[in-house]
Amino acid sequence: MSPAHRKILYAVSFETLGTLVASLGLLAMTDASAGSSFLVSVIGATVALCWSYLFNTLFEAWEKRQATKGRSFRRRTIHAVLFEGGMVVLFVPFMAWWLGVSLIEAAIYEAGLILIFIVYTYVFTWGFDRIFGLPVSAR
Repeated sequence: MSPAHRKILYAVSFETLGTLVASLGLLAMTDASAGSSFLVSVIGATVALCWSYLFNTLFEAWEKRQATKGRSFRRRTIHAVLFEGGMVVLFVPFMAWWLGVSLIEAAIYEAGLILIFIVYTYVFTWGFDRIFGLPVSAR
């Protein structure tokens, strides 16, 4: 699979399943309706889809230049933390506006989602790599 196709498949499959994970997380944390939680999750997934493609392109360019190949626990952890950090900057203001809450409350909801998504990102990426193999940059 070409690097571009791999990134697209990764991002689309990650966000499709992630939408369900985020919807359930928001439903559990907020007073928002299921429909509103789902809509926030869909918009979040759209933002994350674009961010995922950009972030993974940059991460793999960095990874390719590293002397140590493969994806260790440390490298996977760095990947997940940096990806989610970018999502905070991009998504908290929208979430606050849509849910009609303060930036602080939206940041708390985002923190809950981050905890969920750090684990989800690690497990999903590990599973994706097991199914499709490591990208060229990690071999």
